[in-house]
Amino acid sequence: MNEETHRRGAAPALEGAGAVAGSRRPPHPRGPSAPAPGRDAVLNIIGVHLYLENANGEVLLGLRHPDSAYAGSTWHFLAGHCERESAVACLVREAREEAGLVIDAKDLEFVHAVHLVDTPGKQPRMQMVFRARRWTGMPEILEPDKCVSWSWWRPEALPEPIVPYTRTAIEGIQAGRLYTERGWS
Repeated sequence: MNEETHRRGAAPALEGAGAVAGSRRPPHPRGPSAPAPGRDAVLNIIGVHLYLENANGEVLLGLRHPDSAYAGSTWHFLAGHCERESAVACLVREAREEAGLVIDAKDLEFVHAVHLVDTPGKQPRMQMVFRARRWTGMPEILEPDKCVSWSWWRPEALPEPIVPYTRTAIEGIQAGRLYTERGWS
């Protein structure tokens, strides 16, 4: 590396086996955590979750329908899966569809992610949690086949049963952490 390259912070061009002409970094490593494309790759499901806190510092949670495919009769965030849309657009849509809440995308801020494997061998999930500091409307039951009630809870006195990663995310947000992993052992 010459002195000028060093001062600008640029990396020297690579030479030798595996280097691409003009390349400035090594090729992507392949290993257990980075399988070759198309071979043994396991895609992650992306979920979005709404963290709403009222003026009393209570967090909004919904009680999932007993026959729900996931976590029946368990407390959870208002949530959804991205469907060919951005995470923020998904959450704005889900808030309106599930609870009648109107949220402007600019009023959402990312506050926590939980990267988890719920059950060994199952598809991993990236659960992204966003806080809305402003919204319009009161939570309503608009999808009674998914959620049977909405309630506000103190973060230090969350209901049981609660989806474990929901508790993990709330604890992380309260502690100011942005990221938690669960089930990767």
